[in-house]
Amino acid sequence: MNLHVRGVLLPDRVERDLFVVDGRFSFGPVADARSVLDGGWLVPGLVDVHAHLELASPAPPGASPREAALASAQAQLAAGVLALREPGGPARASTGIGPADGLPRTFTAGRALASPGGYAPGIAREVTDDALPDAAEEEARASGAWAKVIGDTVRSRRANFSAQALAEATRRVHAVGGRIAVHVVGLGEVAEAAIQAGVDSIEHGLPLAPDQLAVMASRGIAWVPTMTPYADRERTRQSLTKLGVSPAGVAAVLASIDRQPELVRQAVGVGVRVLAGTDAGAGMGRHGMIRGEVGLLVAAGLTPTQALGAASWEARGFLGLPGIQEGAPADLVAFAADPLGDPAVLARPSLRMLAGRVIPAAMVTSAS
Repeated sequence: MNLHVRGVLLPDRVERDLFVVDGRFSFGPVADARSVLDGGWLVPGLVDVHAHLELASPAPPGASPREAALASAQAQLAAGVLALREPGGPARASTGIGPADGLPRTFTAGRALASPGGYAPGIAREVTDDALPDAAEEEARASGAWAKVIGDTVRSRRANFSAQALAEATRRVHAVGGRIAVHVVGLGEVAEAAIQAGVDSIEHGLPLAPDQLAVMASRGIAWVPTMTPYADRERTRQSLTKLGVSPAGVAAVLASIDRQPELVRQAVGVGVRVLAGTDAGAGMGRHGMIRGEVGLLVAAGLTPTQALGAASWEARGFLGLPGIQEGAPADLVAFAADPLGDPAVLARPSLRMLAGRVIPAAMVTSAS
């Protein structure tokens, strides 16, 4: 059945009619189209660029990794998230999740890669420095898209891999058509090694320095600052202490968190592609909270258009997905009010359409 939607398209703020034919957008007109929305603000689907679906899942206790991933994806869908990137999961259980399941388009990185003892037990695949390039290529092939390297941790305060191994892993992943993300939370030299290697994204990036931002922009390296897990400063302090981080280490991390908003603003100013990711799961937060990340980006100094773009059209472009355009897969989320006026509006989608299919309200769980 052909469908019709009318509303104000963001970010252009142009009111127009959209038609859906065979799951794709058409600017029509199309005869006999059934209207499913007449009025509202239309966004080409929200995106969480950093979420771990197997972790902190709303699935019941005892669920399999796949069941956990599916339940998390459902919670994300409820929040209007129509595309996800999972930068590493313990069991590769998120691979292949997408519209065929009635769930967001999901891009995975297989299993994250860490040195022995270099990350939380059981979460990452542990490999030696020499084995990193082979393992990164293997994970990129297994996921069909990404590999993820844990560059350092706040507890160990050491690099997991040499700059040479990271550079070779990046070259190998790119050679098979994949992309590579690097988790950096503690050491500026790890951030520098990732930048010099030419990775595709830096995750968290707490130790980034202002003079590194222009280089990232020139090399097309995206930054996913994942501000949501750090929003509660006291909770962060307590969590770091429980992890065994020294008082000096806790102070250093908190100082990095305190300066992150200004650094995010500077990054956008010099042309770095800053993207919205919640770190749901690994970051101790629940799934479906992308609206909070958008609000934090606004608080950091991004314009509402920049912040929402980081969780929609810019993020979709980063993942190779089109927006609302002729012939594109019909992915959109609609709101009764303008989310550029108030990010809190993102908590109340009035319509979710994925691959041309309207997702009934009864099929999603409230994300509020």
